[in-house]
Amino acid sequence: MRHRQVVALAAVALVGLTACEGPDPNNLETYYDDPAPTSAPVSTAETPVSPAKAAPVTPPDPALLAEPALLSDADVAEEGVQPASNEVAGCLADGPSAGSRTATWRYASGSVLSHRVVVFPDRSAAQAVAENECAGKAVSVPVQPGVERQQAWRDGKTCTVLLAKGTLVSELTVSASTEARAVDAAKRLLPAMAAKLTAQP
Repeated sequence: MRHRQVVALAAVALVGLTACEGPDPNNLETYYDDPAPTSAPVSTAETPVSPAKAAPVTPPDPALLAEPALLSDADVAEEGVQPASNEVAGCLADGPSAGSRTATWRYASGSVLSHRVVVFPDRSAAQAVAENECAGKAVSVPVQPGVERQQAWRDGKTCTVLLAKGTLVSELTVSASTEARAVDAAKRLLPAMAAKLTAQP
């Protein structure tokens, strides 16, 4: 009789152990295990930050690089000119990507002196001058040291000189009462014009 009771108790114990194979509520290591998560884990790889969405970096204005090479009132003071608002149109084609700065002065006689510095960020200044054609006839002017390319033209009573270095083109235009006066004024201003240009990096 006692033997049967032992067998029955063993069977009950076995059934009890089989029914309690789940997580032990008193065991913190297994109690919080979730074998079947109700939602998929959030993956940061699914939403990468696109470089295109980053804040755009505004490139510097090319015209700012032209300013240091521009002639000042002090540079042209010996010409006896006064600042003027009417700009003389030069013959240099600058293109959409270029930036420039211009200064204009007027002689007491009514002649006009204009200086423009153009920046070519996408090509060399020497190439821009070589590809440019101004109206009129070529003029021989003194070669300026440190300049990569220079050209000069006279068209009627206007003389235009182009000097190139790096990405900068310095363009001087003088419209005077005679062709000779325009050419002479351009030659006088060449050294100051070249000095300002070649001083730039």
